[in-house]
Amino acid sequence: MGSDTPKVPEIDSEVIGKGPDYASLAAVAEPITWMSTPAVAEYLGVNTRTVYRLIDEGELPAYKFGRVIRLQEADVIAFVEHSRIAPGSLEHLYPEPVHSER
Repeated sequence: MGSDTPKVPEIDSEVIGKGPDYASLAAVAEPITWMSTPAVAEYLGVNTRTVYRLIDEGELPAYKFGRVIRLQEADVIAFVEHSRIAPGSLEHLYPEPVHSER
């Protein structure tokens, strides 16, 4: 008679426990400075609703811990640097005035 029971793969005992040691990684890594959405809004000089929109559109990475939304200070600083305007890219906002001849 044939067996319809699937064969269970053997467990390699040498692989178990070889994942990342998160405790030692945390000890080596720099501590994370967390910012609230109102703090980010004040830092950027925008409304809190704008911060929520930037998060929702994927422009600013954020984390939700229970009911609290927090952003990493390093991510906010990177967002500011990424938002820098290249010289010569705003000409469309100030067209040359038309001079009238008198």
